[in-house]
Amino acid sequence: MTDVKDSNGNLLQDGDSVTLIKDLKVKGSSTVLKRGTMVKNIRLTDDPAEIDCRVNKTEMVLRTEFVKKA
Repeated sequence: MTDVKDSNGNLLQDGDSVTLIKDLKVKGSSTVLKRGTMVKNIRLTDDPAEIDCRVNKTEMVLRTEFVKKA
C-alpha cells in the first residue's frame, strides 16, 4: 500500500479527519463544499490521490490535493 498524503505532505490513515483548503463544486450538483469544512472518518482508496468520505450525508470521493489533516 502506498502512502497517502494531504496537501501539506502529512500522512493520512483510515478514520482520520481532514479539512478542505478550497471551495469545491460537486459534480452533477449545484452544491458547493466550502473551504474549512471538516470531514471526519475518511477511508483510503486504491488510488493514493483520492479518499472516500461522507459530507452532509452524501458519499463522495475527494482529491487529497484539496484537503489537509485536521
